[in-house]
Amino acid sequence: MQNEAQRTASADVGRRLADRITAVWDLLTGRPVSLYAASVLRIGYGLLYLIFLLRELPHRDEIWGPGSAWTPALAHQLFEQTGWFSILALSDSRAYFELCYVLALVTSALFMLGWRTRALSVLFAVVVTSFHGRAIFMTDGGDNLVLLMSIYLVLTACGRRWSLDARRNRLKAARAGGASEPAGSPFARQLRDARTTLITVVHNCGMFVIAAQVCFLYGSAGLYKVQGAFWGGGTALHYVLNLELFRPWPALSHFVDEHTLVVAVVGYMTVLLQVAFPFVLFGRLKYPVLVMLLGMHIGIAVLMGLPLFSGAMIVADAVFLPDRFYTLLLHLCRRAVQRTDSSRTAPGPAAGPGAVPAQGGPGGAPCSAHRIVLPAGRKGTMPAAEPASPRPPSPTAD
Repeated sequence: MQNEAQRTASADVGRRLADRITAVWDLLTGRPVSLYAASVLRIGYGLLYLIFLLRELPHRDEIWGPGSAWTPALAHQLFEQTGWFSILALSDSRAYFELCYVLALVTSALFMLGWRTRALSVLFAVVVTSFHGRAIFMTDGGDNLVLLMSIYLVLTACGRRWSLDARRNRLKAARAGGASEPAGSPFARQLRDARTTLITVVHNCGMFVIAAQVCFLYGSAGLYKVQGAFWGGGTALHYVLNLELFRPWPALSHFVDEHTLVVAVVGYMTVLLQVAFPFVLFGRLKYPVLVMLLGMHIGIAVLMGLPLFSGAMIVADAVFLPDRFYTLLLHLCRRAVQRTDSSRTAPGPAAGPGAVPAQGGPGGAPCSAHRIVLPAGRKGTMPAAEPASPRPPSPTAD
């Protein structure tokens, strides 16, 4: 009897384990998850790097070009030790460097817009890796995060939403109408199904790696702060606000530093949010935590002058927002635009007493340009005009 109960319990455990494995497999292969979040990552990092390259346009030669103190020869010596690679170090020619810089600008812009995203994602990762490795001693945490995300985005289907690729696919589907694709041979169908499954699995794994990277970043930063005496004593932000290197607005930093209690509370809250972040992602508590982290990153960008790092972190946090949030946001934006358009539309002039609406169809008939007014106090009927034939609607594209 006892053996039978043990066998039954073991069977239940095995069945539950099989159900869990099946659920995980269905999650990986069923459909690509977080497509809107992947598109936000693509747009965010493409835009950030485009702004970064435009901002450093006057100083590009001193940072990455032939006029840099870190010459291509020194970069090659470092690459031999680290195994790094940069297309900028292939030649000392200024014309070659300028061509690479222009291609980097174009690549960032096209990647942000989502044009041929599969190929552009690889090219964007090569661009970010090359610029990062060419001046690796001038990079910071924001550059490192953009580098990692550019590599991870190669694995994702980040062009399925809010992209030129998505628009082209919609137009192609609209032109095709309801025509079904040719079935082809069974082997061809199996290849298409295998390709779809592979793309789905790689995308889902890529989004999981991105989420895990952000969790690891927050968790390790919080645990590292816990070990410090300054963070434990609540005085860390006081010293940060008084560092000359991170004071773009000295008057603002001095004003914030005067509120000692607020500075201490913000320091403790920063440590708490970073340590607790990986544990609040599976409930609704993550939404207020993400809002507070957004405020923290905006404060870092303004008070410490680190806009690239803050922007990279804000974009990375977008991976934890579900697709229904983005669809709701898109719906609200459309409603706001419709309300704005309707409020701008002026009402037509009100018809006076005894006025008969103009009759006739399009074509500039005289009756369509004048209004017939009956004398006041006179009653009568006007002959009815022939109804105009309805004008066929013009075809519009999505």
